[in-house]
Amino acid sequence: MAKRNTAPARTKKQAAEPTATKGKRVAFDIETWQALDVLARERMMTFQEVADEAFRDLLKKHGRPLDVRDALKKSARVAKAEQAESEKQKPEKQKPAGNRRARSR
Repeated sequence: MAKRNTAPARTKKQAAEPTATKGKRVAFDIETWQALDVLARERMMTFQEVADEAFRDLLKKHGRPLDVRDALKKSARVAKAEQAESEKQKPEKQKPAGNRRARSR
């Protein structure tokens, strides 16, 4: 008996994109799996799309960049904030007290 392919069909957009992915097997209890399956069906999404959204949200919650672009943006914001902080902490330059003529009485 041949094993049935249960993988979802790839759309034209997905077929054009390179498949640079990594896999990890995750085990769910039955109730969690059923809830995720129902959610995916109600939103007309694949399980992979639901998982991608969940992990993106988790990374965002913990302030972790998703890709190189996000990492660069975060790095630029941190550098700009540090520069502003260091400029704020610099003491103001005082005018030199010398070169004043003494007043005669």
